[in-house]
Amino acid sequence: MAHDPHLAELMREVVSKMAGVTEKKMFGGVCFLLNGNMFAGVANHDSFMFRVGKELEAEALAKPCARPMDFTGRKKGGLIWVDADAAIDAGLDSWLDFTARFVGGLPPK
Repeated sequence: MAHDPHLAELMREVVSKMAGVTEKKMFGGVCFLLNGNMFAGVANHDSFMFRVGKELEAEALAKPCARPMDFTGRKKGGLIWVDADAAIDAGLDSWLDFTARFVGGLPPK
């Protein structure tokens, strides 16, 4: 699944201000890692992926335009898609701060 380079660049701009973030090609797109742990990415043309963890998943899914992630027809717990336009309108940095609440608590890799 090809990713949208424009969405990847928007994500790159925001994460460039965060310490401990690296970028890696994964899932046919681009993912961003916080201290070595995947926390966000772009893997299609209309959505961002966020790793929120199972504990914050219900709260994340209650936000506008968020939906469970499924690559193979099976739900991937703790990972969500958010419509790109909605994430940008809400403030991409707010979504990244939200996902960093979970991933920032994981041990570095």
